[in-house]
Amino acid sequence: MNLEIIHACSSWKPFKTTLGQMGETRRVCWRMTTDELPLVVVFIGPGRPGLPCGSSCIPSAECALEKAPFVAPTPKFIVTPKSRSCFRRSPVIDQSSSTRPRPKSSDRIIPISDSTEFESATMFAADPNRNLTSSPVATKFFLFLLFLLHPHLQLAHAKKPHAIAFRSPALYPEAMAWDPSAQHFLVGSLRSRSIHTVSDAGVVEGLIHDDSLPPNSTILGIAVDRPRNRLLAVVHSVAPLPPFNALVAYDLRSPRRRRLFLSLLPPSPSGEDGANDVAVDFDGNAFVTNSFADLIWKVSPDGAASIFSRSPAFTSFPVDRDAPHSYCGLNGIAHVGRGHLLVVQSNTGKMYRVDAEDGAARAVLLDRDLPLADDVAVRRDGVVLVVSMNKLWFLKSEDGWGEGVVYDEAALDAERFPTSVAVGAEERAYVLYGHVLEAMSAAAAAAGREWFGIEEVRSERESQDEKVWIYVLLGLGLAYFMFWRFQMKQLVTHLNKKTN
Repeated sequence: MNLEIIHACSSWKPFKTTLGQMGETRRVCWRMTTDELPLVVVFIGPGRPGLPCGSSCIPSAECALEKAPFVAPTPKFIVTPKSRSCFRRSPVIDQSSSTRPRPKSSDRIIPISDSTEFESATMFAADPNRNLTSSPVATKFFLFLLFLLHPHLQLAHAKKPHAIAFRSPALYPEAMAWDPSAQHFLVGSLRSRSIHTVSDAGVVEGLIHDDSLPPNSTILGIAVDRPRNRLLAVVHSVAPLPPFNALVAYDLRSPRRRRLFLSLLPPSPSGEDGANDVAVDFDGNAFVTNSFADLIWKVSPDGAASIFSRSPAFTSFPVDRDAPHSYCGLNGIAHVGRGHLLVVQSNTGKMYRVDAEDGAARAVLLDRDLPLADDVAVRRDGVVLVVSMNKLWFLKSEDGWGEGVVYDEAALDAERFPTSVAVGAEERAYVLYGHVLEAMSAAAAAAGREWFGIEEVRSERESQDEKVWIYVLLGLGLAYFMFWRFQMKQLVTHLNKKTN
């Protein structure tokens, strides 16, 4: 049937509506906008012909009571008892309903237009077969939970560790660094005066080829000075030419990688020197290890070199001279912040913390030695990675490296002789397989190996911890959802009692 609601309010307009078949009594009040579409629909329920407070047109509004099937719309207001709020009444067109009971004075109006939970509950009341999990609250909650778990799920269900095979004849890289600006690896060479880039897909490109260096020099250590866009490289040469130990810096911003300086490192009192690895601090100072004399050089940002530390701690532990590589002392070095350096010693398996201001050193108390430790890298979370020809160790400390613990280790392929470790994209650990032992053999080196590798190494313990956190978060999310579902059922029950 058609019903025309007539009223005197200027903001209300005549409106015709079809209320449908006869059924339970319901009261519908329409407030019209300029385009004659309903702006507010107020549903009170059978026997409660009233309008909420706050509308300027309520006194002159016309409402209707008709018999129609009960379909609960999404209300903007609901009447609840025990309130002292005003409740204005409006005349009803159907005079037969004048004897219907009026709302109690204790009823109150609760605006719920911004309540997502109440909208979910009323939708469930309109359709008892509706699934609560499809409500806006549940959808938003699960999307938020998925957002939190995405990094953990990505790690837990990741594919095999990333492996890069790259081809460069007779390169034999010993040193590796990660350039976060260009998003590629940098590798040196034992057989040439060059530095190359390696992409994550294994594409090799020449970056620097410095013919001014001695012909038989090798690049044993490299580091990227990110704040200044510099590349620092340790250069060492062996017989038959005279010994040569230097640190060279290149400008990564210039198209031709202009050389900034070449600093000759001063000889030690023993005269047996072997420059090996380099680290750079926040001020641009570079620290270079001397593997033969067990000391550390320091090179200022402008290239001034000096002997920085000859701490007695470096020679306080016995060395087995019959063991392989017993000639190699201080090796990998890294800056760990807080004004400290960490340096490992290959022939003793010890780690030292060195003050970056005065060079004072002390041994870090570890739960085990790190035999044949070669290189050091530091992740953003403070975890220190130490590589040897056999293993990659994961270390952490709670007191700024006065003490430390090896909480995990991963076995490596000793035949391929890993010599360097770097922290790449997404804080992943990578080791370099450069086959350097083969390069030291004249017969093998003559064959000219072409393929080398960079491979990601993961901590099994960290992977297990990630999986545990996933299960914990999923359990908390399920518990919260079940509690929310129970609350929604209670709210729906209470709503049905009020509307019926």
